[in-house]
Amino acid sequence: MAMKGYLDEYEKLVIRMNTPRVVIDNGVCSSATIVKVDSPRGHGILLEAVQILTDLNLSIKKAYISSDGRWNMDVFHVTDINGNKLNDQSVLSYIEQSIETVYYGEDIEVNGLTALELTGTDRIGLLSEMFAVLSDLNCDVVDAKLWTHNGRVASIIYLKDCTSGSPILDPHRISNIEGRLKNVLNGDNNVNSAAKACVSMDVMTHVERRLHQLMFEDRDYEKRSKRHERDPMVVVTVQNWAERSYSVVNVHCRDRTKLLFDVVCTLTDMEYAVFHATINTSSDQAHLEFYIRHKDGSPISSEAERQRVIQCLEAAVERRASAGVRLELRHPDKQGLLAEVTRTFRENGLNVTRTEISTSCGMATNIFYVTDANGNGADSKLIESVREKIGLEWLRVKEIPSVIHKKGDGEEEQQTKAVLVSLGSLVWKNLFSFGLIKSCS
Repeated sequence: MAMKGYLDEYEKLVIRMNTPRVVIDNGVCSSATIVKVDSPRGHGILLEAVQILTDLNLSIKKAYISSDGRWNMDVFHVTDINGNKLNDQSVLSYIEQSIETVYYGEDIEVNGLTALELTGTDRIGLLSEMFAVLSDLNCDVVDAKLWTHNGRVASIIYLKDCTSGSPILDPHRISNIEGRLKNVLNGDNNVNSAAKACVSMDVMTHVERRLHQLMFEDRDYEKRSKRHERDPMVVVTVQNWAERSYSVVNVHCRDRTKLLFDVVCTLTDMEYAVFHATINTSSDQAHLEFYIRHKDGSPISSEAERQRVIQCLEAAVERRASAGVRLELRHPDKQGLLAEVTRTFRENGLNVTRTEISTSCGMATNIFYVTDANGNGADSKLIESVREKIGLEWLRVKEIPSVIHKKGDGEEEQQTKAVLVSLGSLVWKNLFSFGLIKSCS
C-alpha cells in the first residue's frame, strides 16, 4: 500500500512536470499582455500554443522563444484585433486552461459532418462549379475553407445531407461525390492526375494546418508562372551557424494576423525543431528569426535543402495573404445558396482567391476575397453591380483586417525585453541548480 501511494505521488509529479505552465501578466508592458509558457520540449508544443492564441484572433506583436535541454520558455506579447491589451478575464482564463491542456492532447470533434479534402489546378469559376455539383448531389455545405496559391487550390469542406441533416456515410454516394468533384477539379484536362477529392481521414488536425499540409503535399511552393509571381516583400534567408549546429532562418515580410502560426506550422510539418526564436513587428512590417535543427539534432545539410526551406516558407507566408476585395455575405441559409452566389461572381468575371464558409443557427456567414479575371483589384462599379444582383442588404464590402500597431510599442521594447531576459535568466538558473536540465550545445 505504501509503495502504491508512493507511485501515485510520483505519477502526479511527472504529470505536473510535463504540463505546460502559463503566466499572464498585464503589468510589465503598457501596450500588450504578456503570456509566458514554460513547458517540456516536445515536437509541436510551440505550434499548439501559437495556434491557441491565433484562433482567438489575437495579434502576436513580439515573441521570445528559448529552449535548453528538455524545457521550453516562450514569451508572447499579444493584443486583441484592435491593438488593445487583454482585459477580459474569460479570455485570459481560456488561454491558461487551453495551453495547459495541450499536454493531454484533447480531441477535436467534427460534430456529425462529412469532411472532404480537395486539391487541384485553380481557375476562374472553379468554386462556382464545385458548389453547383454539391447542390446537385443534395449536399449542404456547413463549413468550408479554400486557399489558392501559385495556380493551385486546396479546400476542406464539411458536408451533411440536405434532406436528413445527417453526415453522408454511404460509400457509393461518397464515391460519386468524390468522382464528380475530381472531374470539376480536372476541368477540360481529364488526364490530369494531380487533382484530388477524397473524404478526409485526418479530422483531428487543425483545419488551417491541414490546408498548409495539402498545399505542401501538392508542391505549390515549386510552381511559378508569369501570372503568379513571388511577392517581393517576402524575404527569407537560411544560413548555418556551424559552431552551435543551428540553421538560422530569417523571415521579413508585411505583418498580418496568423503570420507566426503559418511559419511555425510549416517548420513543424517539415520536421524541424525550433530551439530559439525572436519575433518583432513594427508598423506594418514583421521580422522573424528562428534557430532550428532537424528532430535528430542536425542542421540543414545541403544547398538543395536550404532552397527548399526558403521556398516552403515563402509559400507559407503568401498562401493566406489577402488579395482583392473582401466581401461578406450574411444570408439565411438555404439549399443552393453558395452555388447561386458564386455563379453570380463567375458570370460577372470575379475570381475567388480565398473563402471562409460558416453556418450557425440557420444563418450563413461567408467571406470571399475576389479579384478580376487577371488577378487584379476588381472595379468598384463591378462590385456594386454584383452586390445589387445578390442583394445589397446581404452582400457587403468589408475592409481587409489589418494588424494595428499603437504608438509606444517601440518605445517600451527595450525595457520590456530587458525585464523578460532577466526573468528568463532567473528561471534557467533555478532549473540548472535543481538539475532539471542540462546544457545543450
